[in-house]
Amino acid sequence: MQIEVRIDDSCNEPKVIIWTASMTEEVNNLVQKLTENNPQIISGSKNGRIEILEQNDLFKIYAGNGKVFAATNNGEYILRLRLYEIEERLNPSQFVRISNSEIINLKKVKNFDLSFTGTICVELMNGTTTYVSRRYVQKIKKILGM
Repeated sequence: MQIEVRIDDSCNEPKVIIWTASMTEEVNNLVQKLTENNPQIISGSKNGRIEILEQNDLFKIYAGNGKVFAATNNGEYILRLRLYEIEERLNPSQFVRISNSEIINLKKVKNFDLSFTGTICVELMNGTTTYVSRRYVQKIKKILGM
């Protein structure tokens, strides 16, 4: 994809033009990102208080016992959004879904252990270990360039 920015003093507001040979999934995703107005803020509750969570502080977001949790250096927070709603707010180049119930921060991964047959073991920098479900193994391998 080529990106070009032109500065013009006579321009009153930004204008985006997409030139493409055909409507692809990449173009559809780009249009959706440009037109969405969803807030990118993620808030979590802990000890009766609601705090704004910075995406860089998140290790993983996971569902369990009918609730959604976010693991950070400051502990775990309960989130009020569903996992798919949180996934839409997260930076897609930094976060990846590894199972139907878990999303991890790639910048907080210590290592991937591929010695397990059919799955991948993920060790996060906070010492926790989790596993990529079989359904998402190919996606992770693609991200890792394998």
